[in-house]
Amino acid sequence: MSRDVTSSTLDGACALVTGGAGGIGASVAAALAEAGARVVVLDREAEAAEKVAADVGGHAEVADLTDPDDLAAAVDRVEGRLGPVQVLVNNAGAQHVAPVTELDPAHWQRLHDLMLRAPFLLSRRVLPGMYAAGWGRLVHVSSVHGLRASAYKSAYVSAKHGLEGLSKVIALESAGTGVTSNTVCPGYVRTPLVEGQVADQAREHGISADRVVDEVLLARTPGRRINTPARPALTPRPPLGKAPPCPSPPARPRRAPRLPTRTAAPAPPSPRWSSPRSSAPPSSGTTSSSTARRPRWSSARC
Repeated sequence: MSRDVTSSTLDGACALVTGGAGGIGASVAAALAEAGARVVVLDREAEAAEKVAADVGGHAEVADLTDPDDLAAAVDRVEGRLGPVQVLVNNAGAQHVAPVTELDPAHWQRLHDLMLRAPFLLSRRVLPGMYAAGWGRLVHVSSVHGLRASAYKSAYVSAKHGLEGLSKVIALESAGTGVTSNTVCPGYVRTPLVEGQVADQAREHGISADRVVDEVLLARTPGRRINTPARPALTPRPPLGKAPPCPSPPARPRRAPRLPTRTAAPAPPSPRWSSPRSSAPPSSGTTSSSTARRPRWSSARC
């Protein structure tokens, strides 16, 4: 189905939400369905995905996002049933807490496959259809950790930083095509991903689980609050229709006429000593200040 780029709603647009079976993804799926999109909830948890899809009047797809073949097959099924994906929300994520020296490379790879490679593969797959239609929206749910770091989260932080870079590159490549790519960077949200890391953080920091929220998770958060999934769901809703025209730049104020530059007076010539030069050698072992030949001042500047 071709998307009308001048429309102000998402009526009929196919929207694919990864990790949509719970947390932020479920709230995003509900927001997109409310805007009129035909929502596909893609998750590895079949029962949870089907429940969210039923709640929003959408469709459920089950796939392991860390398996490229499984992911490609899921997109094939979606497009065979609903047509090209016109809104893609890369939301799926996971967490593993451990210092770099103890992090299993397999855990590092799994998080990067899920949160960086899968968004790349999905974006690469759906972009040609978006370009052909002249309209498309890619929204990548990053994190505040896509902008800064926390200890013991090297795999998660580096994957989110990579996702930020991926989105920026797509935005540059798709400029002028009607396709946009943006990230959303929520802080801590009360989801299973956050709840599940409290015990790990307590162990790594050597404090009780009760102190983790205030002393670790919210230590650098001015609002001192963990959001609920419903709050950030309003943010990733893709911008619709044509972007408003850029406002004309303000008129540049006229410069005041330049006043003529005052020319500095030429430097006086290097002074010479007025005492007559004496060609005769001094009569004593000391040189008279009145008769000694003095050097001229050098005009060179140091």
